[in-house]
Amino acid sequence: MAHLIIDQFMSRDDNFAVLVHDPESGETASIDAPEEEPIRIKLNEHGWALTHILTTHRHADHVEGNINLKQRFGPTILGPEAEADRIPGIDQSVKDGDRITFAGRPVDVIATPGHTMGHVCYHFPEDKLLFAADTLFVLGCGRLFEGSPADMWASLQKLMALPDDTAVYCGHEYTLSNARFAVTVDPDNAELADRLKEIEALRAEGKPTAPTTIGREKATNPFLRPHDPGIRRTLGMDNASDTEVFAEIRRRKDRF
Repeated sequence: MAHLIIDQFMSRDDNFAVLVHDPESGETASIDAPEEEPIRIKLNEHGWALTHILTTHRHADHVEGNINLKQRFGPTILGPEAEADRIPGIDQSVKDGDRITFAGRPVDVIATPGHTMGHVCYHFPEDKLLFAADTLFVLGCGRLFEGSPADMWASLQKLMALPDDTAVYCGHEYTLSNARFAVTVDPDNAELADRLKEIEALRAEGKPTAPTTIGREKATNPFLRPHDPGIRRTLGMDNASDTEVFAEIRRRKDRF
């Protein structure tokens, strides 16, 4: 089976758009559809036909391109069952634990409530790929617009259980801000300090900071590390629960 080809590029102000192409079948999926034009241009550059849109959640900056892309290319639009009535052009709803197929490959649907209550991620286990949208960012996690800290922490734990070498694609280029915040709550993490320098260099050159991996995030993303003694000491929360520590990290990031 041929390797999937992935093209990640910018859309809107700070959204990542991602096309996933299987050269054998010719199938091409867009992970969300932030806006039509950049996706259409990339499809035309490659000579790919859009066959699927895998929608993670209902926010406008992830579904705005759905209808125009559907009219132009006729893709099947999939999205979370809990938000199906708010996803333009949806053809098939999916829920936690569903296994769908793309180009003959299994794709597991993981419900990750928190950012929105219906948010899902798409995991390609054979290809070691995770499309996490606005649940897990490079060195960050999504704002809790609808869910509680407990909801989001449970969702992140699901993603942390995936293999460390899983490549993670996310919904936004928020990494520089995330990294600068991360060192304020995890100041003694040498690997994190090195990542900040790396990220500053990438952004100075206009290069993307994604994808990342589950392993790198577990080592350096404070939102995945509420159990860490150093973070707890910095926050003055030595005896708090992981959920309480996570909630405090999220609260501080919201005000950062």
